[in-house]
Amino acid sequence: MSKPAKETADRTGEDQPGAGRWLALAVLVLAVLLVGVDATVLGLATPFLSEDLRPSGTQLLWIGDVYSFVIAGLLVSMGSLGDRIGRKKLLLTGSVVFGAMSVLAAYAGTPAMMIAARALLGVAGATLMPSTLALIRNLFHDPRERSLAIGIWGAMASAGAAVGPVLGGFLLGHFWWGSVFLINLPVMALLVIVGAKVLPESKNPDPGPWDLPSVGLSLVGMIGVVYAVKEASVHGFRWDIAAAGVLGLLALVTFVRRQQTLASPLLDMRLFQNRGFSGAVLADLLTILGLSGLVFFLSQFLQMVQLRSPLNAGLVELPAAVGAVGAGLAAGYVARRLSVRLVVAGGLAVVGLALAGCIGLDGDTSTFALGTILFVVGVGAGFAFTVTADVILSSVPKEQAGAASAVSETAYELGAALGIALLGSIVTGIYRDFATPAGVPESAADAARESLGGAVEASGSLPADAGAGLLKAAQHSFVSGLDTAAGVGATVLLAAACAAWFLLRGQRLEDSPVEPGHAEDEERVAPH
Repeated sequence: MSKPAKETADRTGEDQPGAGRWLALAVLVLAVLLVGVDATVLGLATPFLSEDLRPSGTQLLWIGDVYSFVIAGLLVSMGSLGDRIGRKKLLLTGSVVFGAMSVLAAYAGTPAMMIAARALLGVAGATLMPSTLALIRNLFHDPRERSLAIGIWGAMASAGAAVGPVLGGFLLGHFWWGSVFLINLPVMALLVIVGAKVLPESKNPDPGPWDLPSVGLSLVGMIGVVYAVKEASVHGFRWDIAAAGVLGLLALVTFVRRQQTLASPLLDMRLFQNRGFSGAVLADLLTILGLSGLVFFLSQFLQMVQLRSPLNAGLVELPAAVGAVGAGLAAGYVARRLSVRLVVAGGLAVVGLALAGCIGLDGDTSTFALGTILFVVGVGAGFAFTVTADVILSSVPKEQAGAASAVSETAYELGAALGIALLGSIVTGIYRDFATPAGVPESAADAARESLGGAVEASGSLPADAGAGLLKAAQHSFVSGLDTAAGVGATVLLAAACAAWFLLRGQRLEDSPVEPGHAEDEERVAPH
């Protein structure tokens, strides 16, 4: 890189005054807050969607996970695009499109339209997260400042998860379900107006061309593989499902091989030679896989098994975000005082044990017990995710911050999609096997087996005794599926903790003290 180009690359963050950096961070976390709100609000709105749009069980899963499918397929491409055209430009453009697609989702009239709207939201959402993390990497050069900024970034993501259910619960109690999407609009407007003034532009000064064949291979590969996993877990292996999986795998293999031959790859595969980078990415993927499916169905459990109002359900989920916010803010300090692998592996083990505590959930589980479990989950996840994000960002040159951030977010979104598909399919598979009480018409029984929301609606159209019996049988079957999914999720989290313990051995954050006698074993996280 020539000297003038290098000076251009470095100037954006270093020339930003201290107050300006933190004001820019405040704008960036608005986007994170928005994504967190959007994800959790959907879970609360699911019963209302089921009643109004009447999706099948498979359509309901697609509404839940198509956003993650699309965003996982496009994150690497969008992260690389931000490195090329400018992360600020991509962030603001994506924010405008995200707002427009939120309006489309709010007024969707059919399950197919809702699925399409969520897919388009995924396209826009793929521009947001990599841009925010990449801009943080370029704004904050001091390692301790950057750790704090990443902690705030993660804390606001958790705050979005907290604000979503509470705000969504209030909206669902007073307005129709589409209002939960319209709350995105004022946040988007504020982000665009203020961000245009305070965010510095940053990009790779010598990025090379954006390789469109690689974009297509990444999209086809990710969607093909995740689709095959999802459909096989629900319907078993059919020739068309197997074909989609094979096509996806071939596309991903071709993508990797192509990156190794390009002078300016969409994703520099050498990043994965850094053990800390690879370990952090794998830990994130497994963690979200174990958590997401359970979290997706928890709102249904609270509203349709424990019969809580949407606002009450949102308040019950609040302790998870409180724990995550506190842990995220403290994570950088604790990781420097202890070690990266102890904080990450310990956090994941704590989450796994908390999920194991969900195995005994039933309709009579107290609010205190649920709040305690969710608080512990939040603390463990807050420590683990914040430190892995710091490791991933600090492991690469800042010119590649967008691509590295995209890999991190791809692991997150891919884990979410797989978790909803696999754990959600476990819940759905067990749920559909329940025996309906005598006297329930076959049409009502079929509707009830499609989803728990369908059971609630079907029971309301039956005589009191038959309706109550049908709903009780459906609730019991749903809880059985949820308990099994919690056990699987706990196993995945404990496996992730073990993997993190080995893969992150010797890893430490920048500006961390080296323990006496262990200097030869320490691998400093620093750009290669």
